[in-house]
Amino acid sequence: MSFSSLGLSAEILRAVSAQGYDTPTPIQQQAIPVVLQGKDLMAGAQTGTGKTAAFALPLLHKLQAGRKGAHKAPRALILTPTRELANQVAESFRTYGAHLPLRTTVIFGGVGINPQLQKLRRGVDILVATPGRLIDHLDRGSADLSQVEMVVLDEADRMLDMGFIHAIKRIMKQLPAKRQGLLFSATFPDNIIKLTQQFLNQPQLIEVAKRNTSSESIDQVAFHVDQGRKRELLTHLIGTHNWQQVLVFTRTKHGADRLVKQLVSDGIEAMAIHGNKSQGARERALSAFKQQSIQALIATDVAARGIDIDRLPHVVNYDLPNVAEDYVHRIGRTGRAGSTGQAVSLVCVDEKPQWKAIEQLIRKAVPSSIVDGFEPNDRPSSKPANHNTSGARRNAGKPANRRSPGGNQSRGKTSANKRHSQRRAAFG
Repeated sequence: MSFSSLGLSAEILRAVSAQGYDTPTPIQQQAIPVVLQGKDLMAGAQTGTGKTAAFALPLLHKLQAGRKGAHKAPRALILTPTRELANQVAESFRTYGAHLPLRTTVIFGGVGINPQLQKLRRGVDILVATPGRLIDHLDRGSADLSQVEMVVLDEADRMLDMGFIHAIKRIMKQLPAKRQGLLFSATFPDNIIKLTQQFLNQPQLIEVAKRNTSSESIDQVAFHVDQGRKRELLTHLIGTHNWQQVLVFTRTKHGADRLVKQLVSDGIEAMAIHGNKSQGARERALSAFKQQSIQALIATDVAARGIDIDRLPHVVNYDLPNVAEDYVHRIGRTGRAGSTGQAVSLVCVDEKPQWKAIEQLIRKAVPSSIVDGFEPNDRPSSKPANHNTSGARRNAGKPANRRSPGGNQSRGKTSANKRHSQRRAAFG
């Protein structure tokens, strides 16, 4: 199947071709015809499967086909959980709509509101927004949603995880009763099912992967290590295997900043991206990471949403997420759009219950290994580990080289060493 067979306009096909794309991904093949028919849609797709184009392309086509002169109020609304994802989605609309007279505006928090007010006053066809900042504009009377014909909830599970349910409900009350609704989510917990019942009208369900599963294009491994030696092991993996681009997840903003200092002291260029960073600082860190002027980008879950890097080779869970579904989102930063990637999790003894929950969610046993020289000694602590999530939850090129964290291992002579080598070989 080609894009030209999907019924999209010549202007859109021209923009798609300019990006080097000729064959739609599975989610695009299935979703675009449904959206063009005007049906509501509930789509399950891993991040990196091309889901943004799956709704951007048909929305642009419909907006242009039904355009009757300039519009002051937006006709399409896309809600995203974070400013990074909002920027990414808005840029996709501008790219694919390069030959269309449609205006896209993005609004999010953490930056001045006045420039956004000016853009809204000038008029907009497509509004991409985070829920919190959109509520601010609604309260000011600077956003008019009465003309919205199509609304998209992108990464809906993440928005609910971040506590945006009440904001979403307030926003929905401002929309016309007659509208087309699209919901995209990597996972389908019960609260998402409930939301679709309130938000969508007899939606068509599309799933390009089994629910709550990790992408088959991602090699996964867990390294068991003491909590106090995680940083040493991370430095060892980066240095030994010459990782040039690795996204590392920590549980808290403070932990991200601390890890950056430690890695820099180890001679590894690193920067952090999290909610306490200014928008400018976040954009500089992301730009440096994309250009590979730094090796490691340390991120919290919320800040990492929307990070879209072609063929990102490595993702590391330095701290395991408290919510198992977050693991799917984290490792989905790699193995995107047909490329392959590796996801490494550093698991200490107190995180074993979380790791078990993750394996149950993704319905597979992830190969486990122990790196020579980093054998764990810790026993479970007598008190629960500190799982404070306030830092994380509130607030087309050449294929990458696939280097294995397993490295070159020699076979041991004893049966124990053989088993040890076999475990490591699962990822090597």
